[in-house]
Amino acid sequence: MRALIVDPDAPGSLRLGTTAEPQAAPHQLVVDVRHISLNRGEVAFAGRLPAGTVHGYDAAGVVVRAATDGTGPSVGARVTAFGAGAWAQRMAVDTSAVAEVPAQVDLADAAALPMAGITALRTLRSRSILGRRVLITGAAGGVGRYAVQLAALGGAQVIASVGSSTRADGLAELGAHQVVVGLEGIDRPVDLILDNVGGQQLAAAWELLAPGGGVQNIGWASGEPAVFAPYSLFSVGPAKTMTTFGDVHEVGPDLATLLDFVAAGRLSPEVDRRGSWERVAEAAQALLDRRIAGKVVLDVERAAAD
Repeated sequence: MRALIVDPDAPGSLRLGTTAEPQAAPHQLVVDVRHISLNRGEVAFAGRLPAGTVHGYDAAGVVVRAATDGTGPSVGARVTAFGAGAWAQRMAVDTSAVAEVPAQVDLADAAALPMAGITALRTLRSRSILGRRVLITGAAGGVGRYAVQLAALGGAQVIASVGSSTRADGLAELGAHQVVVGLEGIDRPVDLILDNVGGQQLAAAWELLAPGGGVQNIGWASGEPAVFAPYSLFSVGPAKTMTTFGDVHEVGPDLATLLDFVAAGRLSPEVDRRGSWERVAEAAQALLDRRIAGKVVLDVERAAAD
């Protein structure tokens, strides 16, 4: 079958190639993949993986083989899935990492949700946000645009931070109460920071955190180290915390929650670019160049013999 595989000599270290059919464990089903979604981190670090690896985690399609242990959706179900090796014509995935797609939700939109949507949802659940001030850095990206919407749904006062004024478009309409470039104009402490940027902006954002507040480290788009001044991590009063995020265990129920929001018109999938996976190099470069506001979805096209 065809798949997007790691090739250090290819543009962006990814190319269309061929690989073996997936072998499903008893707790896994096989999805005929129709659409995949790229995430900036996956693209940026593709070259670090062994050559020939089938890359990617986000996909949506139709179940063609149900799990032999009896769990999960049946053959013919439309699903979105999160799992390694997603950027292929077929993928084997744990039944605990899929959710059925409501009839009113397009499969291409469903493909955009898994990694970015789960990251936004679970980091926002790290503490109560009703009536709290939530700062989202890198808010124009995939995680950021979902986080703005979900934080607003949760009753937060949402501050969206972007890298330039041109990246601010649409964030107020998604629910941001304040849109800033960098950290300019934030004049009161915040209770929760979802940080996608890292670097010196992270160190500066820490100074804005209220006693008892927390930072969720999601990404490090700046590629720069964060240097904290001596004693800057000390504060009097309730402890401030900084936490890494990487919990992608059994995401099926949370995928279902995100899909329900989309079906109800409460969450926009924010697909900014859609096209054929034949043009993956162009799409990947657009992500790396920060020319994408939200998500990239690619259609998995088939040759006549497939």
